[in-house]
Amino acid sequence: MKIVSKLHKALLTSVPMVFALGAAAAPVTYNLDSAHTYPSFEADHMGGLSTWRGKFNTTSGKVVLDREAQTGTINVTVDTTSIDFGNEKLNQHAQSPDMFDAAKFPTATYTGKLVKFQNGVPTEAEGTLNLHGVTKPVTLKIGKFLCKKNPMSGKEVCGADATAMLNREDFGISYGKQLGFDMNVLLRIQTEASPAPEM
Repeated sequence: MKIVSKLHKALLTSVPMVFALGAAAAPVTYNLDSAHTYPSFEADHMGGLSTWRGKFNTTSGKVVLDREAQTGTINVTVDTTSIDFGNEKLNQHAQSPDMFDAAKFPTATYTGKLVKFQNGVPTEAEGTLNLHGVTKPVTLKIGKFLCKKNPMSGKEVCGADATAMLNREDFGISYGKQLGFDMNVLLRIQTEASPAPEM
């Protein structure tokens, strides 16, 4: 009876621990913080005359991260009408049918998987970018990825910096090619995200 009693106690102790470990290893969903997430870009002007830089001011999405399995997914939606070069006339031109045609294609989306984990964090995202009605594979190189306690809110926050190079002509945006503009565009993306509220 003593042996049975000990086994019973052991089971009562171990079962909660198993559930606790399972909960700790479960994937966590993070909502992108639109106030700290800005896809920015660098594009050629006049065939090497200068480099223009801009960003999109409105972005939403989520990241699902499973640290234990070293897997994750990313889903991002960018409002193309929020493009900002710091020059309103250029902003309007970029939204026109000459370029992004934002009235017809008001959003761009990126969907991918977090891969190539090193020291517990992803170093790349492999996915597809839908821009200007065209979908193409795009790999993001993740230079920094860190999760930590926000000293201001006391809550966990994750942040990352990522880059990618793409040819905008591949997405049907070839304005300026006839003037010698280089079609390659460098993406530089800063993002921060917080755990989604529990339902």
